[in-house]
Amino acid sequence: MKKLPAIRILLLTQFIVAISMFHYLTPLHFHYLHDIFQRLYYLPVILAAIWFGIRGGLACSLVVSIVYAPHILFQWGGTFTLELEKYLEIILYNVVGGVTGLLAQREQERSVELQKTAEGLELSYKKLQEQSEQLIAIENSLRRAEKLSTIGEMAAMLAHEIRNPLGSIRGTAEILKDDYRPGDAKYEFIDIQIKETERLNRVVEDFLRMARPLPVELELCPLEMELQNVLLLVAREARHRGVALVLEPMAAEIIVSCNGEKLRQAFLNIMLNALQALSVGGNLTIARAVTDPGRWCEVTFRDSGEGISPEIISRIFEPFYTTKPDGSGLGLAITRKIIDGFGGSLGVESVKGVGTTVTIRLPITSKGNMP
Repeated sequence: MKKLPAIRILLLTQFIVAISMFHYLTPLHFHYLHDIFQRLYYLPVILAAIWFGIRGGLACSLVVSIVYAPHILFQWGGTFTLELEKYLEIILYNVVGGVTGLLAQREQERSVELQKTAEGLELSYKKLQEQSEQLIAIENSLRRAEKLSTIGEMAAMLAHEIRNPLGSIRGTAEILKDDYRPGDAKYEFIDIQIKETERLNRVVEDFLRMARPLPVELELCPLEMELQNVLLLVAREARHRGVALVLEPMAAEIIVSCNGEKLRQAFLNIMLNALQALSVGGNLTIARAVTDPGRWCEVTFRDSGEGISPEIISRIFEPFYTTKPDGSGLGLAITRKIIDGFGGSLGVESVKGVGTTVTIRLPITSKGNMP
């Protein structure tokens, strides 16, 4: 782009020199040729005006006048009145150069103004789009808060009304179970009753986790140690399902400010969800990375499952939404609440038929010897 003006100036110079050479080298008795040549001077003048505005047009017309004047004076000679037409042609060169340059310059200025207006409108559109996205996010947060408030009220009532009777039912069932031997039909029915009671108790516990506020007292937690503890908990389940657990190595320890118990609960929820989505021969890979020059760390859980469809992935954090027959739909909602409470974020990306990646982003307190 910087070479363009120089190329244009060189082109105009060559144009003017070529026309002048035709004038000076063509015999004077070819009047009609000289009439054509003097009209050709308008081309470089108009081009200069269009390319460089009024200054370019006047500069080019002045150069043309200087180059053409000696031809009139020394080659044509004669009286002033006989060559008046040619002198008037020189004046017209300058008039055409000035007027065309002025119009071209105004058009260029208008184009610049229109471009600035377009850029301003585009910037305003982007700001409006960002504000719209923020409003949508706030609206979603308010809806989530409203749901959590409803859950809190329900949990306060359910915890008292359900947990005590559940304990009594389970205790009674365990006593009755002792009266029968494995293989007996009544033994199997009582065993089912105990398992269903345990499942119902877990649902009540999930309600309580959603309703209870996160602990305000945070502590310094080594990320590697918390991950290793959760891996020990899920190792047996992974072996049972034929799934390989892969923890990628980390250069140095990362310390995050959180509540260790809640962080382990978040990791456990994500890993169990991934294991349930995998079949025999699948794998779950856990990786850690430091981002934004040591300010944040990312923990990614990448599985090789079937993936999640777009219509489902947009709802997986909604309380009570689940695709599992025996699920409560609260696991990921609880996990997101935990991570949000630590000042982090939770995201999910999935490709159908390829797998799912869950990313937890947490603020770093200290990153040890991490380069």
